[in-house]
Amino acid sequence: MVGIGVPICVQCGTTSNPCRCKVVGPTLGFLAFAATAVVEWPVGALVYCFRHTKGRKIMAHPATVIYPSVTNAIPI
Repeated sequence: MVGIGVPICVQCGTTSNPCRCKVVGPTLGFLAFAATAVVEWPVGALVYCFRHTKGRKIMAHPATVIYPSVTNAIPI
């Protein structure tokens, strides 16, 4: 029997909390990144066919905006 695991992301060396490690923020950031990437990457690929720069910006949005904003919003 094969189970589906939840990805756990750990970021150590941060100064945002006394433990200097973050688990919840990066994990939720990854899940938000994956959810938005499922929608935005196909749309970005379609837009890329006509407008290269705009398509690249759409495809980069989950990595450059969504993941950092979710990860930095949760300090633990």
